[in-house]
Amino acid sequence: MPFSSSLPPRDGRLSRRAVLGLAAAAPLALAAPASASGVPVIGGERLGLAGVQVQGGMPLPKKLTARAWLVADHDSGEVLAACEAHRRLAPASTLKMLFADTVLSEFDRNQTHTVTDADLADIPAGSSLVGIKPGITYTVEQLWLGVFLRSGNDAVHVLSRMNGGIARTVAQMQAQAEDMQALDTHVVSPDGFDHPGQLSSAYDLTLFARHGLRNGDFRGYCSTRVANFPAGGKRTFQIQNTDRLLTGAWGLGTYKGLIGVKNGYTSNAGNTFTGAATRGGRTLIVTVMHPEPGGNGVYQETASLLDWGFAHAGKVQPVGTLAEPLSEGGARGTPAPGQRASAHGAAAAGHGGSSWGLIGGAGGAAALLAGGVYALRGRGRRRAVEDGRHRR
Repeated sequence: MPFSSSLPPRDGRLSRRAVLGLAAAAPLALAAPASASGVPVIGGERLGLAGVQVQGGMPLPKKLTARAWLVADHDSGEVLAACEAHRRLAPASTLKMLFADTVLSEFDRNQTHTVTDADLADIPAGSSLVGIKPGITYTVEQLWLGVFLRSGNDAVHVLSRMNGGIARTVAQMQAQAEDMQALDTHVVSPDGFDHPGQLSSAYDLTLFARHGLRNGDFRGYCSTRVANFPAGGKRTFQIQNTDRLLTGAWGLGTYKGLIGVKNGYTSNAGNTFTGAATRGGRTLIVTVMHPEPGGNGVYQETASLLDWGFAHAGKVQPVGTLAEPLSEGGARGTPAPGQRASAHGAAAAGHGGSSWGLIGGAGGAAALLAGGVYALRGRGRRRAVEDGRHRR
């Protein structure tokens, strides 16, 4: 897919043109509300409003605790219901969907790569890992299975190094998000690990899932329950998908018709999950972010929203729509008025004291531009501080 911003060369450096492109993107993030600018809010004005948005008189599931959630039709792009759709929260490993949207088409699935120590450098302590070892040769398909099934940050880092480096991959992901009109998203690392300023929204994560599910490889990887993974020589070990609705693990039954897509958890961000399922010829996507902690809550709330969507699709009036990428003819939108980060999300992204998570509007634009300049690998480059405890 072509991107709307210039991308840096494979040596990991951002070109002057790329930096200028990021600078040019800042006015969009600073755009006034739709009523003042005349540019529609991405997804529709109702999705920019606080609280639950639903119309049609159909009661929603009880015990929804998530800070943000969204139910959408995959094919039509209609948003059937939402709560705080554009609220900016730490995404955890659901951000790997954007990583896949960005990098998946770069390599043939049968291509091989022998891992080096450098490929595994700088993986944050406490990361979820699939168990990649230096000196072992993996196929690209095996690396992607490590990303989707075990949420392996080691697999993400290897693929990123193959793609020209972490900085280049982050810049590509940000450009991909902008092209997809996922303007709530600010990318700091490709794996979703907790970093100050790494934020997304229920709306954006749903965009990433919808885009990915149009790709046969993405769809195949995210729906795989178990796979054999290289252990060196002719030995292998089995890995299982951490999506509990797909596998039925931890006391949950498998959800009928579930396709995938991606779960996430960090000790600071809490739980996030985007799930998609097909029933009766209709495919729905549900994103749930930051429910009350503990147990299977994120999966149970996703399942109840999927049930609600299948029961009431065609009976409720849509409250918005999923935007199409600009490169595919999508109509340009503007960020939702009052776009904001939750205090919980801010603490999650910044370990309790960062002001990054509290920025929005002008601050968000400045952060996005800073992220582009930050990715420059040359004089004055500063390395990211990788902290927090990541699970998956």
